Order: sequence, then C-alpha cells, then structure tokens
Amino acid sequence: MHKIFQSNRYCINLLQQLKGVRHPQFTDRGNNQKSYFMKILIIANRLPVKIERTDDSFIVKRSEGGLATGLGSLEIDAEMHWVGWPGIHVENEDEKREITEKLAALNYHPVFLTGEEIETYYEGYSNSTIWPLCHYFFSYVQYKAEYWEAYRRVNGLFCEEALNFIDDNDIVWIHDYQLMLLPKKIRDNRPNVMIGYFHHIPFPSYELFRVLPEREEVLKGLLGADLIGFHTHDYMRHFISAVYRVLDLNCNLDEICLQDRIVHVDAFPMGINYEQYHQATSLPEVKKISKRLIEELGDQTIILSVDRLDYSKGILHRLEGFANFLENHPEYHKKVSLAMIVVPSRDAVERYADLKTQIDQSIGKINGIYSTLGWTPIYYFYQSFPFNELVALYDIADIALVTPLRDGMNLVAKEYLATKNRKPGVLILSEMAGAANELTDAIIINPNDTQEIESALLQALTMPGKEQRLRLRNMQKRISTQTVRKWANDFIAELLHINRQNNEIFQKIVGEQQLSQIKERYDQATARLILLDYDGTLSPFTKRPEEALPSGKLLHLLKRMTADKKNKVVINSGRNRQVLDKWFRGIDLDFAAEHGAFFKENNRWYRNVQEKITWDEEILGILEHTIDKTPRSYLEIKESTLVWHYRNVDVWLAELREKQLINALMGPASRLNLQIVPGNKIVEIKPPKTIKGSEVTRLLEKGNYDFILAIGDDTTDEEMFRALPPDGISVKVGSFSPTAKYRIPVQSSVIPFFENLIK
Repeated sequence: MHKIFQSNRYCINLLQQLKGVRHPQFTDRGNNQKSYFMKILIIANRLPVKIERTDDSFIVKRSEGGLATGLGSLEIDAEMHWVGWPGIHVENEDEKREITEKLAALNYHPVFLTGEEIETYYEGYSNSTIWPLCHYFFSYVQYKAEYWEAYRRVNGLFCEEALNFIDDNDIVWIHDYQLMLLPKKIRDNRPNVMIGYFHHIPFPSYELFRVLPEREEVLKGLLGADLIGFHTHDYMRHFISAVYRVLDLNCNLDEICLQDRIVHVDAFPMGINYEQYHQATSLPEVKKISKRLIEELGDQTIILSVDRLDYSKGILHRLEGFANFLENHPEYHKKVSLAMIVVPSRDAVERYADLKTQIDQSIGKINGIYSTLGWTPIYYFYQSFPFNELVALYDIADIALVTPLRDGMNLVAKEYLATKNRKPGVLILSEMAGAANELTDAIIINPNDTQEIESALLQALTMPGKEQRLRLRNMQKRISTQTVRKWANDFIAELLHINRQNNEIFQKIVGEQQLSQIKERYDQATARLILLDYDGTLSPFTKRPEEALPSGKLLHLLKRMTADKKNKVVINSGRNRQVLDKWFRGIDLDFAAEHGAFFKENNRWYRNVQEKITWDEEILGILEHTIDKTPRSYLEIKESTLVWHYRNVDVWLAELREKQLINALMGPASRLNLQIVPGNKIVEIKPPKTIKGSEVTRLLEKGNYDFILAIGDDTTDEEMFRALPPDGISVKVGSFSPTAKYRIPVQSSVIPFFENLIK
C-alpha cells in the first residue's frame, strides 16, 4: 500500500507543539455576549495514527514520535479534532464505518481515498507536480489534467469531512502543500471561522511558481486563510511576490488586503521538542545503545547522515564530496567513517527507485575502493530507526552532515544539536535548508559544491574543542528557546490577533445596521458638511486619469445632494481645478483641488499656496529618469503638485521603482521643504501644508455643522479623516483603515450608499 505521509516531523509533533496553548474566551461578532471556548481542528494529509488490519477487525496504533503523545497531554481550553487520511485503503462500507467509529473516540476523523485518488492526488499532483516545483526541480515536474482534477476533488473531500465538525469562531489549522485549495473551500462554507495554513516545504520564487498552470486557483485557495505561515522569510517573500504579480492584490509587506479582510503572512521557524532530545541521552536504554555502538565502531570519528529517500536531500552530492575527501586526505583513512541512514520512501516510484540504485552503486564503489579488513568508510542503513537508537547515533556522532539541495526546515540538524550534552559535535549544514537561517554557527556550505563539502569535512575534523563547544552552545541556546511548542504558540497567538483585526474590519463595513445609524443622524441634522474624494471613491480608477469622467448617475446624485440647502458638498480631491470646473459645471459644489492647495467657494477659486511652483530641475530629472526606466508610467504636472502615475506598470517593477524614486527624492525634497506622499499607484511631490486635512480644518472653522461625513479611498484621505471632530463620520473605500470609522469594500457601492442616505 502506498505510504502517503512520510516521515515529516511536523505532523509527528503537531499537537505536542500545541501543548500548553491556552485560549481566551470569545464573543460573537454580533450583539450576542455569550462567551465560550472553541474547537481546534487540525487538517493534514495524514492522521497521526496507523490503522492495521487483523484477521477480523482493525486496530489503531499511535504513530512514532510526539504527535500521539502530544494529543493525549494537551493543556488547552478547546476541543481538539483531527481530519486526515487514515493510512489504509478500504472500499467496504462496513469496514469504513468500523474504522470511523474507532477513530471517533480519539476525535480523529478519517477521509477515505480510493487507490486512484492516492495515485493521482498524492503521488500525482502533490508529489509529481507541487513537490518538485517547490524544491526547484523543474525538470521533474509532471503536468497531467487528471492529477489536477484529483487534487481539486480530494481537497473537496477533506472540506466535506471537516465541515461536519466546524462551527463559527472555531480554529482550523491546515497543513501543507497537499491541501492548498482547502482554506478557501472552508472559508466559502464557514466565513466566521479562524483559518490558519502552514506551508512546511519551500515556496519557490515567482519566476518558477508562475509556470504552474493552476497558479491563480492555488493562490486563491491559500488566501482563504487568515494567517499563512512559512519557515523562513524568503519563502514568505516569494509567496507575497506571487500573490502580488499573479492576482494583482494590494500587499503591504506582510499583509494582503482583500475586500472583506486582511490575510497576514509571516515566518514561523519550526523547532523541536528540545528537552525530549536533550534529556534522552541520559536514559539508561540510550546509554546502553551508545556504549554498544562505540564498541562496535571502535576508536574512530563518526560522521552521521540521516535522510528520507528523496532527490531534494542531496545524497549523491554528499557521497561525492565524501569520496573526494577520502581521495585527497588519505591520512584520515581508518580514522573516519560515514554512517549513512536513508529512510525508505516511495521506492516503488521509478524516479525514487533509480535514486536508490544510484546511492547503492555510489556507496558500493566508495567502499570497494577504500575499505580494508578493519575499516569500512561508509556504514549504510536503508531503514528507519526507533527513537532511542536514533538518539544514540546522534550522541556518538562527532559530525552531522546535513546537505539537502532544498529543504523547508530540516529538523535533523536541530535534533542532532539537542542531543549533544555529553560531548561536543560539529554541524555541517546546507545553506539551502531553512534551518540555516537560524543555525549560523554551523559550517554552512553550498550543497551543490562537492569540493566545499570536502573542505567542510576537513574543517570539522580539525576544529578545536573550544570552538566546537562555543558554536554548539550558541546554537543550543537558539533551539532550546525556539521550540516546537513555541512555534505552535506563536502561530495560534498570531492567528487570534489577525482574527481580532478582521473582526474590526467586519464591524466597520457599512451594512444595513450601520447605514441606518448614519441615516438617522443625516435626517436629524440641520447643517451638513459632506466631503468627497473623487478618484477611487466617486469614480473607479481608469488606465489614464483623464478617462475617469463622472458618470451620468453620479452627476444626477450630486445635483440631488446639492439641491438640499442643509448640505454643503465639497469634492476634496487631488485633481487640478481646471478639471474639476470642467467636469462638474452647473452643479452647486465647492471644491478643494490638489489636496487643498486651491479651494473654491461661491464660484470663486482661492489659493492656499504661493504662485505657480517652478519645479527644481533635479527633481524633474529624477522623475524623468524613473519614467524612462518604467514603461507605461508617466508624470502629471499640476500647479502645486508633481504626480508620478504607475497604475499600468507591472506590480513588481512598480514596487521597485516606487522605493527607488522615494529614496532618490528624499534629498532634494528635504532641501526644498517638499512632501513625498505615496498613494494608490501614485507618488506625489508637493508643499507640506497642502493636505486634505487642512481643507477640512478650514471648513470647520468657518461653519457649524451637526453632521459631518468624509469619504475617500487613499492614504491621502487619512489626513481628511484625522481632521474630523470626534463625532464626524469617516468612510474608507476599499482596503482597511485604522482611522476611518466605517468601510465600504468596493467603489461600486459608493453611489448606492449615498442614494440610500438621502432618499
């Protein structure tokens, strides 16, 4: 039977990681003040147990490792549930019911897969398409329509099973690349749950990810989560870049802004159960095994290598590096041996079977050349080891050789370091492993460079004991604090924080209740001030600003609003005064143009700034240079403002050029006392006093209003919101604003909002 979930330790330790996470009570989004504790539902490809068939029944066995232990010892104020494949292929419905009932007692809920689904969903799309793509083995990627359809279908099966146990305000924690469509599927059915997703393998750069035909659907699937976690900031950055460039969504460093919520993306480097490994070497059984191994191996230096059979682990490169070492350093013959453990994995698959054959041949060749009657250069074990035996091997090993070509984290490196409490050891670690970001005191190598592996071995063998102990102490300090339990705690804490933030966003959205409250104040008011941004608020964005003409519907609305003598309606815009006059001729409106540099009252324009600015040649030169390097961007020159527009520019290039432009302008802008203001697909350069808030202040000083409303979509509108009195009504269009009291998610809802307000 296919072994769907290999030796990934994240799943082995997942619930142990949650031990001790204590959650506060929660209150529903509505007016119901009932407080309660939620459920936590873990969804992973595989359940943390094994189902074994007996002559007439089935038995449930705990998987090796900490997950089973952790599940039984959780100290958490929540019901724990787990959804996953049970590790056995059954088709008989009676047998499925029996297995389901046995697992239900543990709060485990099986998703049964057919043999075809195992082949196409797991072996196919998950491990023949996504796995090689994420590990940068592009030539190994296989695309088949049936793989993708199976992946979609099985993600749907996981969703159906999970929905049986999910209520509003529960926590759902989804794990890894086999289930990337699941967050959205659950979100579509349970919009009020907290959804976290953790990606345990690397996330590739955009240039590689973009070749995936289903890239858009995969990204949308992941964005169903509230929090998306990766092991490193590099993977996090790659993901955000993909979202930015494929979906063209607004991303703010670690946040992706959707219409109704914010998705947070962050790095959570996974740790191990440090104390478990650190104390294990003191166990009598482990000591006994260590003593026996030392007696059998004799007085020689042991280099340890532990991997699952996979092309991403760099096993062949490692063997070549060791062979080079033996060839070039004969003085270490009979003194050094490599203990290589390769855990079986998918060896029925042709590519993996070929890899095993190559490993066998390489080891046989090295041993054939260098072995003597009393010395074997490589001890080869094609098997998994029980915990005590593995710890004993860590204990006696002088050097750990961990050289994956690409790895999400690699916990072997951390496990080896944790066990070193009786004698020091040296870690040689691939820079391509996620763990390299934390374990900087290891000997960091490029795993593709076999000569560098050879040099690292020599460095490790000649490293003074004092240096070994210092490096080890530094790394143990790190892994003893950044434990697997802390990993889980940090993730859950961040998920709860994001949920509170999204609740705030939800509560700010103008629905029936909020509209009713605003309308009540509007109807009761005797003097109203209504401040309106234009682009992105009253009118949608267009490719070029001059194309954003007011619609007939908008013009009709403004005429109705200004016909009410209680209303003073002001368009507070970045537009120049000529455009505003032209577009709204015949309507009794007041204006603030160029963010308050000019204002119009009683059909007369007034100036808040000096005469027309003569722009500095240095600033113009910087802008022209930026435009030359940024196709489809352009410069708009107003009387008081320069505006660089990049709405039609590739999102990645736009982000780069915006940063470069702002950095280049800082010097001359400071010299000339000018502001640099980034906005929605624009960068503005203007005098410091020309902000939308200054126009609001001027209007409030001149009149008494018992109803004040300001609406806008951009960062420049935040100043308008801040200038309002405490009882003022501020409405942000689009993305979330911490300043605004209310939010309208999409621009197309703005005119209907005002139509309902004034009817």
